[in-house]
Amino acid sequence: MHYCRVMSNNPVTEEQVRPTVQSVDRAAAILEILARNGETGVTELAAELGVHKSTAFRLVAALEQRDLVEQHAGRGKYRLGTGILRLAGATTSRLDLVQESRDVSRRLALRTGETVNIAVLSDGAALYMDQVAGSSALQPHNWVGQRIPLHATSNGKILLSSMERTEVARQVPTLRSYTANTITTLDGLMRELDQVRTWGHAVAIDELEVGLTAIAAAIRNTRGEVVASMSISGPTFRLDARRVPQMADAVMGAAHEVSRRLGWSG
Repeated sequence: MHYCRVMSNNPVTEEQVRPTVQSVDRAAAILEILARNGETGVTELAAELGVHKSTAFRLVAALEQRDLVEQHAGRGKYRLGTGILRLAGATTSRLDLVQESRDVSRRLALRTGETVNIAVLSDGAALYMDQVAGSSALQPHNWVGQRIPLHATSNGKILLSSMERTEVARQVPTLRSYTANTITTLDGLMRELDQVRTWGHAVAIDELEVGLTAIAAAIRNTRGEVVASMSISGPTFRLDARRVPQMADAVMGAAHEVSRRLGWSG
């Protein structure tokens, strides 16, 4: 288990971390109890958790601040709040994305022979949601579940492409250099994003690692917002200057098809 790093000369001990982990566990238990019972009072919650009533109240109050629980005005009991719907909706939309894109990704991988990836924005990084290996990828690296930098990848550039400069700077406060080709200034990144918007696709050649090239295009929702990115990736020697335009056309067409499946009519 990994814990957050604290800027201190003294290491965080297990005894210091344990109360926080216990509180998180109890808060999750409260949500499960409310999901099972519908409505429950603080006294009953405290009894089920085996804690003092004041402890249960503090936990419920913290969840209420996040709209994860709400109090019934008439009876004083608590129930799940609208924040749960927000979280569930986010999860559902990502599951829908993977479901609607899988067949398209498979066809694209079969057509190009290269690996196809689906990524979404996640806390200042590109989170890979799905991957389909092409026939030319003998031992593909599995990116699913991994978060990679936005400024050094084609998927990341797509996810940044609809943002204003201030938001891009917030998402990418530091532009770390991975290779000699990595963009390391905000001005350089903004110029690249201007090209992405003009071309309709993004390219990253040897920017995250030497020998890796990727081409990506935007997946949009019903409102036309960029909600994900689809990319083709492979070794640079195979995705050369001759093939990149072909791959760009292919991935743009596939991303457009997924967007249409998600309700975009543009």
